[in-house]
Amino acid sequence: MSRPFFPVLALAMVVAAPAFADFKVGYVDLQRALLEVHEGKAAKDKLKSDLDKKKADFEAEQNKLRDDKNVLDKQAAMMSEEVRNQKFAELQKRLFDLTQKAEKLQADMAQAEQRELKKIFEKMDPIIAGFAQRDGLTMMFEKTDSGLVYAPASLDYTNELVRSYNEKYPGGGSAGGGAGPKKDAPPKKAEAPKGDAPTK
Repeated sequence: MSRPFFPVLALAMVVAAPAFADFKVGYVDLQRALLEVHEGKAAKDKLKSDLDKKKADFEAEQNKLRDDKNVLDKQAAMMSEEVRNQKFAELQKRLFDLTQKAEKLQADMAQAEQRELKKIFEKMDPIIAGFAQRDGLTMMFEKTDSGLVYAPASLDYTNELVRSYNEKYPGGGSAGGGAGPKKDAPPKKAEAPKGDAPTK
């Protein structure tokens, strides 16, 4: 009963062959591109600088709390129970506030990172679309998020994306500023990616 399946499948592949002949794809590694474009490096440096400063302030508060607790532990025996309980309650409140501050700091830094990345990714989108239109691609995949397991290097547009982005947005002073974008123009005309695409 299963024998007719094979000729039917073969016929379907023959019929669909012209459509597959026009099916062209490419892919980019956005995570690598983000680390290599000038604005991405500047954004990363700025975020690290902000994080280091806030982390230093937090650690100073943490050390102060630890020192105050050590002092209280040494002096507790000389205090009345009421005063001792009040002092320990104050330390507990400071510890709770510090814990809340740490959680807020982590959330704020994550949001700041997302904002910076979004600015860059939004600028990359039309550049990538330009590659697809120029080379007649049916689809353009993101290497990581698409779950791409294998694809030949000839389909990789990452190097060209980095180069085109840096040409259009040469300023690396900040992810949202710098020297400003050049005039909006389509990506430079180039041959469709071949075996040497990784050197784009």
